[in-house]
Amino acid sequence: MDKVLNIEPAGHIKRISEYYFSVKLAEVAKMNAEGKNIISLGVGAPDKMPSQETIETLCDTACRPDVHAYQPYSGVPELRKAYAGWYKKFYNVDLSTDEVLPLIGSKEGILHVSMTFLNFGDSVLVPNPGYPTYRSVSELLRANVIEYDLLEKNEWLPDFDALEKLDLTRVKLMWVNYPNMPTGKNASLALFEKLVAFGKKHGIVICHDNPYSFILNDRPMSILSVQGAKDICIELNSLSKSHNMSGWRMGLLASNPEFVRWVLKAKSNIDSGQFKPMQLATVAALQNTREWHDEMNRIYAERRLWAEKIMDLLNCKYDKSQVGLFVWGKLPESVVSSKDFIDDILYNARVFITPGVIFGSNGEGYIRISLGASVEKMEEAYNRILTYNT
Repeated sequence: MDKVLNIEPAGHIKRISEYYFSVKLAEVAKMNAEGKNIISLGVGAPDKMPSQETIETLCDTACRPDVHAYQPYSGVPELRKAYAGWYKKFYNVDLSTDEVLPLIGSKEGILHVSMTFLNFGDSVLVPNPGYPTYRSVSELLRANVIEYDLLEKNEWLPDFDALEKLDLTRVKLMWVNYPNMPTGKNASLALFEKLVAFGKKHGIVICHDNPYSFILNDRPMSILSVQGAKDICIELNSLSKSHNMSGWRMGLLASNPEFVRWVLKAKSNIDSGQFKPMQLATVAALQNTREWHDEMNRIYAERRLWAEKIMDLLNCKYDKSQVGLFVWGKLPESVVSSKDFIDDILYNARVFITPGVIFGSNGEGYIRISLGASVEKMEEAYNRILTYNT
């Protein structure tokens, strides 16, 4: 097709990059098509099935004639009620159904929250390192991104003294994420209390992204458990990691009813709800027992042992107390570029690992290994790297 002269994308599209995994996984797919059989330890995508009850509910309800029409923009009442019950059972947080908004995955929620609260030129506090979507969505909306440092010497926690020294006059949102991705630092009540107090002091909405609290973690926590948190906080959660439902795109937003109504204004103008059988199957998933989650964590614990062996093989240092779906490790000081380091392993040992720098400049010098591959694949990855290194 002939190029149309003088047509260019908007400036904010020029400023952002295609999502790293979108590009890298296409490269890995090309290598696999060439017969190279890459073992991927990059993306945090669970490889196990949802519970049997979840699958059966989906199949049974999809056969009904009354479930294929548009659904309510705020989700079916059964789902909102189930999300509220899940929060009470596992987080000891009381939510009314008008404090819950189902989402097409929590990644969607980052966009909707940002659209709801940010005017042109407002500022957003974004962690470095952190989930790249916090930054890219803010830039798409032409907000001013202000990075705040997460550093190993501070145990990957926000430095509130440093935050107080920033110009916060136009800051509307602060993105936080504990258990933290990519570092695996766990949540604590003390941290959540400081965040709530900081948000209230400066009139900043604290947006807590909470998809990892069930993975290798014996104390799931919600920032909404802090007294008064609903006044200033929004929590995003997801069944992608905790219930092996990443492809289903089932998540939620929880906050005070007014914030929820505002976000619904944005959301209702963009999507038309979710397939009802998936919503009803999610209701079933939310009834999973603690024993079901314990079994998933038993599997992840076995895999983590192999991830740690790979870290040891690569002479990386890591914190054994980290939680979540990954192992985050510090590369030897002799390594200059985490991207070059993982590319060397990818092209020569045929194992894909995530470079820490994609999460921000403070991630340079680190790598991340996903637990979303079987023990057999992780053992094979270890042996491939061992063979290449020797």
